[in-house]
Amino acid sequence: DGRRQIGDFYLAGDIFGLETGPAHRFAAEAVRDSVILVIRATVLRTSGEDMQRLGWEATRRELERAQEHVLLLGRKTACERVASFLKSLSDKSGGARVVDLPMGRQDMADYLGLTIETVSRMLSQLQSERIVSFCATRQFQVVNSESLARLADQAQ
Repeated sequence: DGRRQIGDFYLAGDIFGLETGPAHRFAAEAVRDSVILVIRATVLRTSGEDMQRLGWEATRRELERAQEHVLLLGRKTACERVASFLKSLSDKSGGARVVDLPMGRQDMADYLGLTIETVSRMLSQLQSERIVSFCATRQFQVVNSESLARLADQAQ
């Protein structure tokens, strides 16, 4: 019916798809060429302590991501949501000078609970305030990391 919920964006090395029951409630869509390693829960349970610890750590990170997303959707303004999203991508890239945006504006809007027009307006606002700069449609660099962090950390 045209409605879509994006829970998160996963990057190389991230663990995703942890399901608690026998039915799959979520789907994954790759926006880039990807290699996926599938591990059955039964293998995690029977593989020894290291694999079980890996499973629990992945579960903890997944819960933390979900909690952060709930706070983002429930407490932040549109500008703060977009700033949080860009800061998160920048942090995950390890402080690279230029950060790739592997997803399009519509994907960002669906994830942030905003319209594509609002996302585009907020990106333009952040660029005009010299907080970020767009090198290309899907690449940006953080120009003023303090301002980006201040916006991203508001309402937490």
